Amino acid sequence: MSLLKPARRLPNPVLLGVVAFFVFSLYLLSTKGGASPVPYFHADRIKSSVPDITDDIYNTTLGVSQRLFVGLIIGRGSNASTQFEKIFVISRPSRTDRRDGMVLAAALSNLEIEFIDGVDGKDVPDKALLSSEEELKRLADPVIGAWRAHMNAIQEVVRRNLSSALIMEDDADWDIRIREQMHDFALATHALTQPLLSSPDPSSPTFADPTFPNGTFGPSTVPDMDFASLPLTRVPTTSPYGDAWDVLWAGHCGMAFAFATNAALPKGRVVRVPDPTVPARRHLLAGLPSISGLETTYPDHARVYHHAQDACCSLAYAVSRAGARAVLRHVGLKDANQPFDLQLKSFCEGGGSPDRGGPHACLAAQPSVFQVHRAKGSRGANSDIADHGAGGQEEESRGLRWGVRMNLDALVKGGEELVDGYPDGDGDMVGN
Repeated sequence: MSLLKPARRLPNPVLLGVVAFFVFSLYLLSTKGGASPVPYFHADRIKSSVPDITDDIYNTTLGVSQRLFVGLIIGRGSNASTQFEKIFVISRPSRTDRRDGMVLAAALSNLEIEFIDGVDGKDVPDKALLSSEEELKRLADPVIGAWRAHMNAIQEVVRRNLSSALIMEDDADWDIRIREQMHDFALATHALTQPLLSSPDPSSPTFADPTFPNGTFGPSTVPDMDFASLPLTRVPTTSPYGDAWDVLWAGHCGMAFAFATNAALPKGRVVRVPDPTVPARRHLLAGLPSISGLETTYPDHARVYHHAQDACCSLAYAVSRAGARAVLRHVGLKDANQPFDLQLKSFCEGGGSPDRGGPHACLAAQPSVFQVHRAKGSRGANSDIADHGAGGQEEESRGLRWGVRMNLDALVKGGEELVDGYPDGDGDMVGN
């Protein structure tokens, strides 16, 4: 018997041919007309001064988006890691429609999710609702249930000692270029919260935003930072998004820039123009959510990163380890007298009734990166908390150009004929 092992066989030539065909097709698509069919897939990226720490979000050598698109075509996943240690999705087990949609959207985006069961508020006893008042003023059961479900997700982050986690509600949608968007978010967060690399004294760091971390001692306004020329900052050691953040409020229904009159919040902003994932201004002026002056202050296809002010809706947000512990303390173990999103708002801004121990470092993006998806059918199915009225509605994910849920049919078929929900028109600055 020969002791020599048989030579390793080459892969099936037919399989090689199929893979080569699709890769070559992708190449032709990416070069046709001098541009990719989906903006960002082969766009020149702003490189981080610390690319090693951001590799978990965006692979700078091959490109996560390119691998993701190939994976969608040939039915294989990308080998890129997701941006957070866990992605939790809050969903009631009875809403199988929501769970089906979320599982499919996550699979097509190569994201791993874990469900956190929604809570029926009537199952939360008065004894579990802390109150500083002598008599508890109990909120409506659906509001209590939503608050408790979010707190259960936060509790899991703390219990498992996760470094960070993204928490979404089950009606969230996102752009197929979510990794690139979150990579941008990370670089903006570095500029807004990380010490400058040129800080002369490590024990007394300086920041690009002179109002960070304590806005009280800074000016009421500071110049915008251009995303294309961000300052060099120290290498983060705990997260691709930096070492100083508590909450990244990536999905909301409305947000303001830090008020000039609010001495507690840092005022710095990072502006990315153009961002091809953002609709043109005419769509923003038509009433898209998550806008507060953005549509009148900045040009077409602008996305602005800043400290959260006056936010509502908790559609999608990330918490760091320290942030989760602080939220559990100041939202879970303080008065349950407001809906969760308003409690989180008070946590971020500081103050409120009762005091939420803030302000905390909560960063946001406008327009919102994650948006609410509405399924075609009855308006009554939109929420288990609020009444959205009677009648029917068309399917939509307002504010997303290449929404995953709006492109499920195309993605299931292999990524062909993807639909841009807000294509550029005459007079728009081209964002592609």
